[in-house]
Amino acid sequence: MKQDNNAYNAGYILGISFISALGGYLFGFDFAVISGALPFLREQFVLSTLGEGFLTGSLALGCIVGCLLAGWMADRYGRRPGLVVAALTFFLSSLGMAAATGFTIFVGMRFCAGIGVGMASMLSPLYIAEVSPTAIRGRNVAINQLTIVLGILITNVVNYFLADKGPDAWRWMFGLGAVPSLLFLLGVLFLPESPRWLLQAGRQAAAQKTLLKIGGPAFAATVEENVKATVRNAPAPSYRDVFGKAVRPAVLVGITLAVFQQFCGINVVFNYTSTIFASIGADVNRQLLETIGIGMVNTVFTLVAMAQVDKIGRRPLMLMGSLGLCVVYVVLAVLLSAKAAAGWISLLVLLAIAMYASSLAPVTWVLISEIFPNSVRGKASSIAIVSLWGAYFILVFTFPLLAERLGAYGPFYLYAGICLLGFLFIRAKVKETKGQTLEELEQRLTIH
Repeated sequence: MKQDNNAYNAGYILGISFISALGGYLFGFDFAVISGALPFLREQFVLSTLGEGFLTGSLALGCIVGCLLAGWMADRYGRRPGLVVAALTFFLSSLGMAAATGFTIFVGMRFCAGIGVGMASMLSPLYIAEVSPTAIRGRNVAINQLTIVLGILITNVVNYFLADKGPDAWRWMFGLGAVPSLLFLLGVLFLPESPRWLLQAGRQAAAQKTLLKIGGPAFAATVEENVKATVRNAPAPSYRDVFGKAVRPAVLVGITLAVFQQFCGINVVFNYTSTIFASIGADVNRQLLETIGIGMVNTVFTLVAMAQVDKIGRRPLMLMGSLGLCVVYVVLAVLLSAKAAAGWISLLVLLAIAMYASSLAPVTWVLISEIFPNSVRGKASSIAIVSLWGAYFILVFTFPLLAERLGAYGPFYLYAGICLLGFLFIRAKVKETKGQTLEELEQRLTIH
């Protein structure tokens, strides 16, 4: 049965979606803060190339743990408790990083921050997808990406103004993460639990209360009927169920898309902006200015993606983004190897960011939140996002090593090849999901 998408309470849905998506802001904060802080951390901890890669990537190792924890909590206790734990963990770890007295303590705190970020990165888009009517689900899930890029932009601006505050500026950069995490924690306390999870848990009255707020009696009845049809007589899910024959095709697509979103290489630009521009002789001030430009372009083109994802569709955006990045990377590598003027490098970097922000960045999160069956969505999403964070760790850990051996330009030829392979995979394996309820997608994307 189709949902009535014309009778929903848009203001209420947008409000709870934005609160949940504040988890994305934490993601964006920690993504950006390391770029601005690295010049200070290199001196503070006397970082080797290996140490720099591990310090940067330690967030991802925590994210892997956070995703696994979130998947277990989401299915057992609901989506909301996991969001509370994520916010509290990030709040405490932000203060811990700011106060760190040595490399080991800092990396340990960054690992803990990763647990919070990992939990939020899995639970926020999942929650938004489950409370959003079909017609606006893609746009609403993309709100999570919008808060990520706002976190990146605001953090880059703050980093720029803190950069001249002395050698301990990095402590303020990390410590300020406590502010958005506290706001996130307070907001989550007012969120309702996901009605789809409540229905699976047999708490129909509580689910109906939220569904009535979202879309009225007809909407509530439709969602209840759809969810009951997909989880009727289903046992409690295990991780073995996630790789069962019926679900496996969707899981493999989700994992591949998650890994591709990282191996496409764009997060090297976010995390190592200073390294890339230092390779052509730009000073620290220019490096930090470039991070602000990157944040602005990232924000604008994320808004473009939000406007188009429910119109153009998920698959066309992914195809355009992957092929576009392939071409841009080849040109960027050529210009970096020729030590072209900083203006040309900046133009190519911003073009790559625009390609990514309008396609792979938001749409991957949308697809991961959509393609898994109700009964295993929590665990399946956690596996896909664990894969994403594992790929992120490999990417940011290996870039300093690759850049040292191949030059800052060399890795971009590799990323171009990966983008071409990603384009071919999306063309062959990814199906369009716009305009269909989560339950309709479950019937279409799994084997019965």
